Parts: sequence; structure tokens; C-alpha cells
Amino acid sequence: MRSRLLDQQERDWQDLAELDPYWAILTAPGTRFGRWDRHAFFATGSAEIESVMRRAATFGCPHQHRRALDFGCGVGRVTRALTGYFDECVGIDISETMIRRARELNRDVTGVSFLLNRAADLRAFNDSSFDFVYSVIVLQHVADRRAIESYVAEFCRVLRSGGLIVFQIPSHIPAVFRLQWRRRLYLAGRRFGLGAPFLYRKLRLFPIAMNYMPEQEVTKLLEESGVRLLQVETEGASGLLNAGVRSRTYWVTR
Repeated sequence: MRSRLLDQQERDWQDLAELDPYWAILTAPGTRFGRWDRHAFFATGSAEIESVMRRAATFGCPHQHRRALDFGCGVGRVTRALTGYFDECVGIDISETMIRRARELNRDVTGVSFLLNRAADLRAFNDSSFDFVYSVIVLQHVADRRAIESYVAEFCRVLRSGGLIVFQIPSHIPAVFRLQWRRRLYLAGRRFGLGAPFLYRKLRLFPIAMNYMPEQEVTKLLEESGVRLLQVETEGASGLLNAGVRSRTYWVTR
């Protein structure tokens, strides 16, 4: 059964997909309120995946390049970039509007498909069905910790032997940022019947959630899921949504 938090997450990202999808996906300075150039936006995905695949080669993973999963694909910024390395690339997202936009924006890209996933799992996919699973700046916006744990376990379930998972989530968020006052005020305004464009553009509020999972809890979950942790990258994060956040990126194989 879906949780109330997951229902709210879907509503949040439906709003964001209509308001400012590129900025909601990649909150770079100076790009809010529709200021992202579409070509520059998608170019960031190409550069990101090129770097990831260079790093993946140092681990000798994935062994095969048949099928890749982009979890939390948004409008396909990363999914389309993965087509340069895998035969088939699947992007999934909780927002129906994001998926619709992804299909429109990538209709000329071969080897890519986009699926709506409203569940707290990946039941649409069989065990051992992907050579590569990727999720960066996504899990941190899932408000339900149980859903985060479920998604990570599912990444492991759908990974083929010799495959590679790369996923990121903060390990700590300072207490002051856990208040998420912009999101709280945005949700209160929506409950009182205020329109999303007014709250976002006039009051400069937004519904993006921030969450975290301590590193020791993630590593324990991975161990229980029967996969092998290759490396944990530690980095700090800065910017409008994540100042003071300590982030981790996990490289995992089976």
C-alpha cells in the first residue's frame, strides 16, 4: 500500500513538472523560472554519464551493456545520455507529466523508453533485468524513508550479475534545513486553495522535499540485499536546496 508521503510526493512533482521541470530536476544557479536552455540542460546529462562511465570502467563493471535503468528520470536528461552506452535504456518517474514530457522531448532518440512508476518498489521489472541502475539527486527528494529503503533494495534485486548500481543520497542534513519551511508553506498554501504558479512565482515557494539516510544504514541494507559495495564517495553539497548537506554516492555490483 502506498504511503501518504508517497502520494504527496507524486502531487509535488506533478506541480513541479508543470511549473519549472528543468530547474526542479537540476537546480543550477540562475536557471529558475524557465531560464534553463534546453540544449545546455541535456548537455549536462551527457557530461555526467560520460564521467560516470569512465569511472565505471575502472571497476570493470558493468560486464554487459544491454539494459540500463534511470530511476527518477524526470524529462530524460540522463536517460538519453545512457543510450550512448547501452542497447536499451528505461527511464522511470513518479510524475505522469514528467514522463509525458520525457517522451515528447526524446521522441527522436532510439533505444529509450519512459514508464510511470507510482509504487514504492520496482515490481514492473523482473529480477536480474538490468546491467546498470542509476539514481543521482533523486532519492534525496523522497520524503518517505521506508520508500527509500525499498527502492535501494529493489535496485539490488533487478541488477544482473556483473552489473553496476550508482546511486546517491545525503548521509546528513543539518537540523535547520530539515524544517524545509519553503515546502511547508507551499503545501499549506495548496491546502488553502492557492494556485501552484502563484506560490512558486510570486511567493517563491516550492514543494521539493529533502531527506537523508545515514551511511551505516545504507551499507547494512546493501549487505542484506546480497550485493557488493565497491566504493562510497563522500562529498559536500552546496546551493539553494542543499547547503551544508553531506552526500554519499554508492558504487555497487553483484
